[in-house]
Amino acid sequence: MRAIVIRSKLDLIATELPTPEPRAGEVRLRMAYGGICGSDLHYYHDGANGSFVVREPLVPGHELSGTVDLDSSGEFMPGTPVTIHPATFGTPEPGIEDRPHLWPNGAYLGSASTWPHTQGGLSEFVVVGKHMLRALPPTLPLRRAALAEPLAVGLHALAIAGGVEGRRVLVSGSGAIGLLTASAALAAGATEVVTTDVVPGPLRRARELGAHRTLQVGTDEIPSGYFDVVLECTAVPAAINTAIDAARRGGIVVLVGIPADEPRGVNLAPVVSRELQVRGTLRFNDEIDHAIQLLDANPELERVVTHEYPADQAVDAFATATDSDASGKVLLSLWLPD
Repeated sequence: MRAIVIRSKLDLIATELPTPEPRAGEVRLRMAYGGICGSDLHYYHDGANGSFVVREPLVPGHELSGTVDLDSSGEFMPGTPVTIHPATFGTPEPGIEDRPHLWPNGAYLGSASTWPHTQGGLSEFVVVGKHMLRALPPTLPLRRAALAEPLAVGLHALAIAGGVEGRRVLVSGSGAIGLLTASAALAAGATEVVTTDVVPGPLRRARELGAHRTLQVGTDEIPSGYFDVVLECTAVPAAINTAIDAARRGGIVVLVGIPADEPRGVNLAPVVSRELQVRGTLRFNDEIDHAIQLLDANPELERVVTHEYPADQAVDAFATATDSDASGKVLLSLWLPD
C-alpha cells in the first residue's frame, strides 16, 4: 500500500509499505481523508513533538475518515463510511475511572510517544481496533467527517469549562482547533463568542463561521476582566497571560493548546486576585460522537477546510498548513479509488 512517512526532520516521503492484515477484533479501512494537525507539523519540521522524537519511520495522521475494507466478523460491511477515535486507552487508575483518555500507557494514532511508534492513518489502508470505529450517518460526507477528531478536542474543552451556555467566551487563537472550538461554543449557546489571532486570515474565517467579534493581537484591545470563559488554543506564553487577564472575577480559563514541556513565565497575579480557575484539557474522552452529530447537522463547519491536496503532494500540503494566515485545516485525499 501507499503511505506518507516522516523519516526524520524535514524528511517526508510517499512510499510503499506492506498492506496490513486485521487480527481478531480489528478492521481494515481504506482511508479517504486525513487532516494535518499541529503535532504532525512538529514531527515534520522538528523531527519531534515535544519530548517525543521520531526514532523510526512514522506514518502521521489521526484526523481521519474512510470506509471499511475488511471486517472478518461481518459486523461492518465493506464500504461502510467511518471516522476513527484515534486513542487506545491504557491502564485504569483510581479516581479517573471515568476518564480513560487520562489512563497511563495508552496510545494515539500517528504518535512517537510509544515504542514502537503508533503508526497513523495517512496511508491507503489502516488497521484499527473495532472499538475505535464510528460509523457515519449517510448524510455526512467523508471530507467533512475528517474534522470529527479536532472538533471533539474543542467539545472536550467546553466540558472541562463546565459548559458555555449563556456565557461570554473568548477563544484565543483562530487556527483550526480555535475555529472548531468557537463553532462548538456557538452551537452550545454561548451568549458572545470572540476570537483572537495575530494575523487577519484566521480572523476572517472565524467571522465566516459566526464569531460575534474578532480581535487582532497587537492591533485591537482585548478586554480585561470581561469573559466568563477563556479557551486558550495557542499555548504561547504571551497568549496565556492575555487569556488570564481577559477572564472576569471568578472566571474559568481552559488551556487547550499543548505548551512545551519547560518552565515558562506566566503572570498568575490575576488568578489569585480574581479567584480564577485555570484548567488543563487533554484531547478528549467520548466527545467524538457529539462531534459527528454537529458535523452532520452543520455543513458550514466544512469551511474550516481551506485546502485539499492529493497525497502525492504531501510536502506541499505540509508547507501550506504551516502558513496560518493562508490556511485553516489542510486535508490530504488519500489515494481515493477511481
